[in-house]
Amino acid sequence: MQKPSYLSNYGGFNSLLKSGYRTFKGKNQTFFKNAEAIEDIASMTRTALGQNGNYKYIINMHDKLYLTKDTNVIAEQLEINHPAVNVLVDALKAQSSEQGDGTNYVVTFGGELMTYASKLVSEGLAIVDVSEGYEKAFNKTMELLDKAEKFKVSDLTNLEEATKFIKPVIGSKLVHGQEDFLAPLVAQACINVVPKEKEKFDVDNVRVAKILGGNLMKSEVMQGMLVVRKTEGSVISCEKCNVGVYNCEFTTKGAETNDQVVFKTADELLNYTKSEEEHMEKIVKDIVDSGVKCVITGGSISNLAIHYFDKYGVMAFRTMSKFELRRIARSIGATLLVKLGPPTKEEMGYADEIKLTEVSSQKCILIKRESENNKISTIVLRGTTNDMLDNLERVVNCGVNAYRAVCKSPVFVAGTGAIDMYLSQKIVEYSREVKSLDQYAIEAFGEAFEVIPRTLMENSGINVNEKLSTLRTKNSKNPNMGINIKTGDIEDAFQLGILDHLETKRWAIKHAYNSIRTIIKIDQIIVAKPAGGPNLTNNPYAKASQNEAEEFWF
Repeated sequence: MQKPSYLSNYGGFNSLLKSGYRTFKGKNQTFFKNAEAIEDIASMTRTALGQNGNYKYIINMHDKLYLTKDTNVIAEQLEINHPAVNVLVDALKAQSSEQGDGTNYVVTFGGELMTYASKLVSEGLAIVDVSEGYEKAFNKTMELLDKAEKFKVSDLTNLEEATKFIKPVIGSKLVHGQEDFLAPLVAQACINVVPKEKEKFDVDNVRVAKILGGNLMKSEVMQGMLVVRKTEGSVISCEKCNVGVYNCEFTTKGAETNDQVVFKTADELLNYTKSEEEHMEKIVKDIVDSGVKCVITGGSISNLAIHYFDKYGVMAFRTMSKFELRRIARSIGATLLVKLGPPTKEEMGYADEIKLTEVSSQKCILIKRESENNKISTIVLRGTTNDMLDNLERVVNCGVNAYRAVCKSPVFVAGTGAIDMYLSQKIVEYSREVKSLDQYAIEAFGEAFEVIPRTLMENSGINVNEKLSTLRTKNSKNPNMGINIKTGDIEDAFQLGILDHLETKRWAIKHAYNSIRTIIKIDQIIVAKPAGGPNLTNNPYAKASQNEAEEFWF
């Protein structure tokens, strides 16, 4: 009996799949290649760690320039395609969304864990032993973090204490010395909007307004929401006013046909637009009668509407950004209206003051509302270039996220590499108590923590061989001893005022561990043929580029 064709033509696993699939399996094709890719991304971001870290100058596919030390920005703009590295990238993005800081820690520590795992596997240790050893070491790490000496912020509304823990977060992403000025601004803006129930702190209540001109030292904090716009009419301020917000153009619609109008008398010419004027005046008057003193629109405002706004003393301005319009509506408690007409009491918003102001020859509108649930504070950033302002905005967002994290858990541990050296030594000691083969993986997990103080020293130009051994000795006696990157001396981190947020550190270790443990247990990668795209058959340049990409990935 003749065999079916699909059995006679069976050519291994690849024949089970559609044409174009590629499979990679075995230690050489998956584990060690994944380890190499993780080490490459970690070695790149590691040089940006700490206050003295180096900047990365990235030009993305849209020719937009990024000068940054923020690992989250680096990962987003590099458009990484390697499947294993993307597991680690997803972990750092989760860290950024949850805590707002510690993204570089995730990649740096994760890369070191992968390096040690690669060495252990190459020396003959089974992957399952590495995985189990890492799990035991991680559980021990969480216990040690709970036992470590801590500092608790007692008053989050105290400017000095808030500045103390925001400064290390933004200092690692700024030019040296700028954090001394910017940290108090971020702290003050956060204190202005923190609610009574601090756990409900909303990062969206701290806004950023970017204005070209001057330098960072001219930046300031304004109570309220600052909109970089100017008013449309002659009314430039109103106090304790109801506000109507319209998500449409404030104009009368003309006919959508091309008609020809013939005037026979002068009166017909004079009265031609009278009905339109009466219609617009009725709309504005109805809005004024409802109690509205300020109108904000998301589209254009006709000259006729501006005329009647001035006649009835109504302040009006527009914003072309739908996101900004939504923020304004939320800040004053208004409902977006999609058609012209008077708003109801439930739909209109309220502001204590709306006025036109000027910052560096730039007309701006300041909106204030002293409500417990709608407090908004704006940090006005000044700079010479748009790239500089964009970078400062990202730094401010990191500082605000750090404040939010502290509102949830105001507990800190020793920074500047002290807590990492403490964990390293304690985990190594714990590994000696374990008798099974996974003791080597536990020891490697502990030694991986040394990458943080070592990298801080390398980026600061400190002699690593000399100072790392000194730090190890002093830290064994006092777990709060860390490296002073300004002088190179080993000092108490609490006395230096350099702290690490406990929950941020805990989540960073957790994300790095989970991602690396997932990667080391991958034994096969199956890649489908990309959908669409250019025909590579007759294009030698495109095909060569595709082959180079495959060699780089795997």
